[in-house]
Amino acid sequence: MVLGGLLAAYALLAFIYYLFAPLDQMLPGEGLPPELVTLPKWVLGLANAGIILVFYGITGFAGYWFTAKVGVPSVYHEQAGWRVWFVIPLQYGLVLGVLIVLTDRFFASQLNGFELPHPPFPYSLIASATAAIGEEMLFRFFIMGLLAFLLNLVMRRWGATNFALWIANVIAAIVFAASHLPGAMFILNVSSPAQIPLLFLIEIFILNGIVGLIAGAQSMKSGLIAAIGVHFWADFVWHVAWPLIH
Repeated sequence: MVLGGLLAAYALLAFIYYLFAPLDQMLPGEGLPPELVTLPKWVLGLANAGIILVFYGITGFAGYWFTAKVGVPSVYHEQAGWRVWFVIPLQYGLVLGVLIVLTDRFFASQLNGFELPHPPFPYSLIASATAAIGEEMLFRFFIMGLLAFLLNLVMRRWGATNFALWIANVIAAIVFAASHLPGAMFILNVSSPAQIPLLFLIEIFILNGIVGLIAGAQSMKSGLIAAIGVHFWADFVWHVAWPLIH
């Protein structure tokens, strides 16, 4: 039921985002092909919401099965209180958000002042929430869950389930970081990852990799809700709070 609620919230927020956000100001890498921009916003919103319900419904419930088979909390730790699924992810997320800001400032100084872009406020709030739900459901719940399930089939005979989980966490974090390369190519207007400056590549993999590892660790310990919390609060500091005070 909670997983279904997350899916419904994700689809609704995506619909609202498409309905009200200026399509020409979407986060680079999430823009629309020119032939679709002329369609009514409500059509785009409904189409996107439908895709979310189907795609993330399949991957989400598959992830639920994988994590249950490995023996870690699936959606949330049923015996844990609000401190585990809210306060601790909030603390991790805020620290990660500040780390992202400071790291980006360092790399910007090395890249002639180039800074990563942000969605305009208040749409940055919706973008942070949808990214947290969707990306954690895909990369932590499904990909990490699938890898952990497959690795544990081999390693459990040696009692190495925890090792299998951490291998899965590292691989999922790398895949999560790599998934941001198309957005980087869009920002830089290049046609190949090989054309992305090395320092920019390092920044992408360091920042997203660390977020992925911490979210994955929280997912293993406390479930999907905790991973979403880490991701959301990190994005909140980075995409919402920092642009407003910067």
